[in-house]
Amino acid sequence: RKSDVLDCQWLQQLMSYGLLMGSFRPPEEICVLRALWRQRSTLLRDQAREVQHMQKSLVQMNIQLAKVISDIVGTTGQQILRAIIAGERNGQTLANMKNGRIVASTDEIAKSLQGNWRPEHIFTLKQALARFDFIGTQLNECDQEIQQQLITLQIHDREPAKGKRAGSRNAPTYDLR
Repeated sequence: RKSDVLDCQWLQQLMSYGLLMGSFRPPEEICVLRALWRQRSTLLRDQAREVQHMQKSLVQMNIQLAKVISDIVGTTGQQILRAIIAGERNGQTLANMKNGRIVASTDEIAKSLQGNWRPEHIFTLKQALARFDFIGTQLNECDQEIQQQLITLQIHDREPAKGKRAGSRNAPTYDLR
């Protein structure tokens, strides 16, 4: 015959005997940082979903760019995607946009860009890229707000935040420690 009311009464009785400790509640400033950090994590998940939408649009057009470029949201991938949206269809022209660090040759990239340029898939690619960019803007705003909160708390040795990047493209541009 377990019920929420009986559980509450049981917990109240245990608390009155001093057998339960109060739960930890961080200071308000830390709660603010936690909420902002959770928002940032949500934005990163949303941005990753948009990358999947871009890849799906490319696959539907039979464009195998992800097989020759490991990161379609890197410098080369972004240049190629934006050129496709702008109307460029010549595979060789698109392949010449590659960064020097890309292992694949321009011929391999041009070959991966041979597909059917269906307008409905280009439209979905355009929308996914726009949402990706918008979420990137929101991430920057979120990072600025987190940085402002950290400055307010004076967590990092009373110094202004430095523009350090901790390895990943999605890492904050400031020293979170």
